[in-house]
Amino acid sequence: MHRLMLIEDDGQLSELISEHLGRYGYEVHAPTDFRNIVAEFTAVQPDLVLLDINLPYYDGYFLCRSIRQQSKVPIIIISARSSEMDQIMAIELGADDYITKPFTFEILQSKVKAAIRRAYGEYAGQDNSSVSVGSLSVDNHTLSVTFKDKKLELSKNEFKLLKQLIEQHHTYISRESLMEEVWDTVTFVDDNTLTVNMTRIKQKLASLGLPNVITSKRGVGYMLSVPGESNG
Repeated sequence: MHRLMLIEDDGQLSELISEHLGRYGYEVHAPTDFRNIVAEFTAVQPDLVLLDINLPYYDGYFLCRSIRQQSKVPIIIISARSSEMDQIMAIELGADDYITKPFTFEILQSKVKAAIRRAYGEYAGQDNSSVSVGSLSVDNHTLSVTFKDKKLELSKNEFKLLKQLIEQHHTYISRESLMEEVWDTVTFVDDNTLTVNMTRIKQKLASLGLPNVITSKRGVGYMLSVPGESNG
């Protein structure tokens, strides 16, 4: 069962949406107090967010940006605002889809199903699962790295780099391959950009209790070696 968070201040509409999606097996969490939505999101850890724009205390744009800063969870905007600018702004702030009110419950359910499928189902691929070597793992859903009982957030680029190092641990990966993985090209990327990102990753791993597990060799590349660990 997937857990949805419905952030909608129209109580009647919220109840109708919750009831309809519940028939399809979704667990819907619908806050009634909108003062601490981001903290509530963190506590609930939903698999998808349905988010209105016109809300008390903080509007949907602010909440979308705040949620996206800590999670890659699918976000679908549901709003009476129908202008092109509203939709563009929502997408640029991290929303995955936009539904204009009024809408049919069938359209809503279809959009939710498609977003869930892209994020966690048949279209998700390996990018949405955790990758690990022993007790060290990275999670694409939360953009975090975990070692034993410690956890730290990663930037998107840090995640991509560390994921590749974990997948090919005990093997040197060329700087060019790492840069292509993150930036798609090496042509317009300053070589120092990779160095800065790798330095940050090393610092974060050290703070988790894994100092000096990434080694570099001039002209060869970078390699991750976690002592005493094998594929998880």
